Amino acid sequence: MFYETAKPRWLPPSGASPLFNEFFLALDGGIVRGGYALKHQDFSFADGSTRCVGYYHHPLSEGIVNKAHATVGGLLLRDAMQRSPLLYCLGMGGYDRPLPKMLLRLGWSHSLVPFYFRVVHPALFLREMHMLRTTAVRRFAMDLTAYSGAAWAASKAFHLFKKLRRPRAAICESEVVGEFGDWTDALWQQSKSSYAMAAVRDAETLRKLYPASDQHFTRLRIRRNGTDVGWAVIGERRKDAKYGSLRVGSILDCWAPPQDTPPVILAATEALINAGVDLITSNQSHKDWCTAFEDAGFLRAQSNFIFAASKKLAELLQPFEETKSHIHFTRADGDGLPRNF
Repeated sequence: MFYETAKPRWLPPSGASPLFNEFFLALDGGIVRGGYALKHQDFSFADGSTRCVGYYHHPLSEGIVNKAHATVGGLLLRDAMQRSPLLYCLGMGGYDRPLPKMLLRLGWSHSLVPFYFRVVHPALFLREMHMLRTTAVRRFAMDLTAYSGAAWAASKAFHLFKKLRRPRAAICESEVVGEFGDWTDALWQQSKSSYAMAAVRDAETLRKLYPASDQHFTRLRIRRNGTDVGWAVIGERRKDAKYGSLRVGSILDCWAPPQDTPPVILAATEALINAGVDLITSNQSHKDWCTAFEDAGFLRAQSNFIFAASKKLAELLQPFEETKSHIHFTRADGDGLPRNF
């Protein structure tokens, strides 16, 4: 449940780099009672500033199993806030979990990050999606729909309808690249002011998050008439019992000016379909990316992926209820890297 070595294997502190992980332990007379991880990363804000923001993740407290140490969880969070007042949490598995409950009691601002999915092979989806096959009646209905061909026909009709309604756009080219080059810097600079808050996604940062040595990711470069319009990172999720034998692809990360989000999502979707996945998933917070997913035939489902901001961070995002849909968060901004997506 926690890390085995003091030095992080992913994003260890390195020189003057603003992007790194740290691990902290809570000691009681030399006995470990809990711990947490803190990722430091620069974020860009709508006022043009760049600030170092902390991401609080993988907290673990002995209070989970021993009420005598019930205060450890709160002490861990307080310590993290002292080290990084601009602090956020992301994911957390839903509002019924202990951490988000505590954050709400402390007055943190929060919102759900929408979850999107696209079924590539409907019949297989209906037969293998174990998390939906919870009763005999459901299993019978799903099997009947799968074997009758109704699922395939409905899916074809739905995606044709979406394609016909999709705004016409200039043809774009997509290219798989082994590493993110300096061309990403121009995209970052021209687009960052369009977002209320976004983790820095320049070339140096991207090469650390998605190093060329990691072949688990596919990096896509999207261009229109030779001009870069965006990029995406895709990959196949590790096996999960709730998905049965389905191959599940993920649009893990992406970047573009808001007006160029559609070709990026279409390119990422097409690449995953060509890779043979059965289901594609993604979490996106910005309203223009959400629209691009819906136009590309994705459906929105109930999300348990929560963004929560400390009071100091929320001050930079006021009015929060209006600003939250202009923040750019993906699975890559949580604990999804390098394999947990």
